[in-house]
Amino acid sequence: MAMTLAAQIESYIKRLLALSADNSVELSRADLAQMFMCVPSQINYVLNTRFNTEAGYYIETRRGGSGYVRIIQTRLEGGADLAQLLAAARDKPFSRQAADNLLARLLAGEIISKREHAVVKAMLVGDALKLAEENEDLLRGRLIRLLLMNLIRDDYNDEQN
Repeated sequence: MAMTLAAQIESYIKRLLALSADNSVELSRADLAQMFMCVPSQINYVLNTRFNTEAGYYIETRRGGSGYVRIIQTRLEGGADLAQLLAAARDKPFSRQAADNLLARLLAGEIISKREHAVVKAMLVGDALKLAEENEDLLRGRLIRLLLMNLIRDDYNDEQN
């Protein structure tokens, strides 16, 4: 099965991050667009959907002739980081992609197990929430906040024991 262009760009950037000593990489949108023979807006799409805060990335940009995009991969370090995610998620609708990114980040940070990841992903990213129709993303956002609150409680209780 062939990878989509967005998946190819994402994979390339993730390979660069994996080779980086400081979990960051600095790139030129124009160079990436030329390399993948696409328009710069395709690069923007990949950055916005696959390298956002829910997925565990921080992006710095500078526009202009010598402009760049710096992608920094962040790590989850327990309750404090979960609380920060919870604050960012307050009253925010979550798309399927954003929820999938967040769950992948929780799994990679060993905050949830593979089994927990599979169960929660089935509920949040599968077809179950389609019944909510136009409120699907809002309902997903509320469920994510409940998940994060419970993970924070579990982390706090583990620290107390």
